[in-house]
Amino acid sequence: METFPLGRFAVSPEGALLPQPEPERPALRFAWRGRPCEARVDPGGIALAADAARIPSTADPAADRPRAFAALADLPRRLPQGWSARLLPDHRIRLEATAPLDSPVNATVLVATLVRFALALDPYLDTLEAEGAEAPSGSANI
Repeated sequence: METFPLGRFAVSPEGALLPQPEPERPALRFAWRGRPCEARVDPGGIALAADAARIPSTADPAADRPRAFAALADLPRRLPQGWSARLLPDHRIRLEATAPLDSPVNATVLVATLVRFALALDPYLDTLEAEGAEAPSGSANI
């Protein structure tokens, strides 16, 4: 039996997910604690990203922007090796990581990797929230 297509993947008879050549790598989008997350799969690993928070707007007089920026500045030294934090132009704080994936990749391996990433996000989401960063606007819409 040959593979069969499933979105941007081909599925082998053994259940392995094989990314199909496309202009863009296959991606899975999910939400964790109301934050949009994305996992982009390639043959050697997976790139994970989450819009963890957003620096409050200057239009909100009650917002503590300096404290939120300080939390963002401190974040990179607290992240695990291989993780990074970026401030996007719209003031969203994006956390990114990469993880290896053993071949062949199957749904169980993929979901376990996503769950580990999501659970590892929790302390950073808590810290950003405690320091005045907000949940990204429209974050529950994936």
